[in-house]
Amino acid sequence: MRFAGSVVSGLALLTGFAAAHPGHDLTQEIKERREFLNSVKRTNLDHCAGQLKARGVQKRNIERRAALLEKARAKRGLTKKRDLNSVLATDHNATDLGYTTNTDAATLFAGYNSCLLTPEVTQGPYYVGGEYVRENIIEDQAGVDTIVDYQVIDINTCKPVADVYVEMWHCNSTGVYGGIVASGNGDSSDETNINNTWLRGIQKTDSDGVAQFETIFPGHYTGRATHIHIMVHQGAVLLSNSTLGNNVSASHVGQAFFDQDLISDVEATEPYNTNTQELTLNSEDSILGEEAATEGVDPFFEYTLLGDSITDGLFAWVAFGINATQSQSITPAAFYYKEGGVANPDSGMGGPGGPGGAPPSGSGMPNGTAIPTESGSTSAQATGSA
Repeated sequence: MRFAGSVVSGLALLTGFAAAHPGHDLTQEIKERREFLNSVKRTNLDHCAGQLKARGVQKRNIERRAALLEKARAKRGLTKKRDLNSVLATDHNATDLGYTTNTDAATLFAGYNSCLLTPEVTQGPYYVGGEYVRENIIEDQAGVDTIVDYQVIDINTCKPVADVYVEMWHCNSTGVYGGIVASGNGDSSDETNINNTWLRGIQKTDSDGVAQFETIFPGHYTGRATHIHIMVHQGAVLLSNSTLGNNVSASHVGQAFFDQDLISDVEATEPYNTNTQELTLNSEDSILGEEAATEGVDPFFEYTLLGDSITDGLFAWVAFGINATQSQSITPAAFYYKEGGVANPDSGMGGPGGPGGAPPSGSGMPNGTAIPTESGSTSAQATGSA
């Protein structure tokens, strides 16, 4: 694991930041995560590497990620030729920003850096139900372009999990979550934030268990290290309005993190450097400490820069192991409908999962909802494939 700074034990970190967002106590989330990790036989995908290679999944990962990387570079006019013949393996762990621009595709994309998603855990305070199935979730948010490649693997069978929906959400460059009005989340007097859908989205996995997104690098907020929330929905049905609706009943939950040096480089750029909230280091994050204290768990994105500068953007990838036989109900902090967002009074601000999270009565299921585009305008079609 490329991890800047030492990680103290999860027990010691329990006495640290108990409440990241005001009103959200992390203690229960940490406890549930520890109990889960202590109870499972597998905590990563190391045992699957041979089978995935034999099935050709590893080869397809290399080809897919290499093609996506070059497509992202070409889209941004980053046409500088890369030396893909030189394998600089010794630089993979020594370079602060991960892999060098000269690392060959086979070395760059063959690994299975992974963590295990928890079937029963609180999903964090700011989950919103009813978000759109789409690939590009940026809308009008400024920041460092980030292409994300998720792969979902069944921890028991070592097979990619096809046809499930991966949902991701994170804060913007200055540490604010869209879709939530709450103390500690930006300007709590701005009630229009309940209607925002930026930096939230869902994608269906392909035959190799892969879902991809275009987003920006997340910012930070007090009490938590920089992270992205991920949820995997099984048995969900895509509705005509390009959402999965608001009855979220089958999910796996997790968070993924970034190297501290990468975070530091991003935070030095605009608009991240305008964020006045205190930055929590990876080594100070209680949830990350619990993950890192478990043998074999590495909840960090692998990544490479798209160009020579962090401002050119980056491409990040991670594999998630799930137990496909388990699921839970989810209690969103808010619901999104075509009329806009509606706070869930029974949420406890989004966790823990369990009963009591039904959509508010009378809101109805949206039909023909307008879909936000990259520019923040709306369209009748989803911006990403289902």
